[in-house]
Amino acid sequence: MPSLVRIIGIDPGLSRCGYAVIDYDGRNPDPVEYGLIKTNPQDETTKRISEIQTEIGRIIDQFKPDEFAIERVYFHRNVSTAINVAMVMGALISMATQRGISARQYTPLQIKRAITGAGRASKEQVQKMIQVHYRLAELPKPADVADALATALTHAHMRTWPEDKSVGK
Repeated sequence: MPSLVRIIGIDPGLSRCGYAVIDYDGRNPDPVEYGLIKTNPQDETTKRISEIQTEIGRIIDQFKPDEFAIERVYFHRNVSTAINVAMVMGALISMATQRGISARQYTPLQIKRAITGAGRASKEQVQKMIQVHYRLAELPKPADVADALATALTHAHMRTWPEDKSVGK
C-alpha cells in the first residue's frame, strides 16, 4: 500500500480564501480540516494578504502537510480582482516553499476535468462530485471550500505527473 500523503489545497481569494487539508493513501481522499478565511474589504490589501498568510501558516503548522496545491487563477473579468488574487497566490506559494513544502498550481480547467470529467462543469457540479469523492454527508459550502477540496484532490491524483510548464503562458 502506498504511503499516506497530507495535502493542503487552496482556493485563493482576497475576500474569501478556501482551504482544505486532506490525507491521501493512493486511492481514497480523507478530509482532515477545511474551511474559509474571510478578510474585511475595508482593510488595506496588504493587511488582508498578511491575515490570509498568517492563517494559512497556522493551518500548515497545525496539520503539517507534505504538499501544497493552489488553484491558479490567471483570468478574471475584473483586472484589480485578478491582481489581488495573484498577490494572494504568490504570498502563499512563497510561504509554502520557504517552509520546504513543494507547491503546485492547477488551473480551473484542470481541476474541473479531474473532479467531474468535464472542463466546463458548473460550481454546483464540482460541489456535488466533491461530496461524492469525499463521502460527505452534506454538500460542501461555500463554493470556495468545495474548490479547495477539489484542488487538493486534483493534486492527489496528479501529484506524480510532470508539472505542466506551459500553464498560463
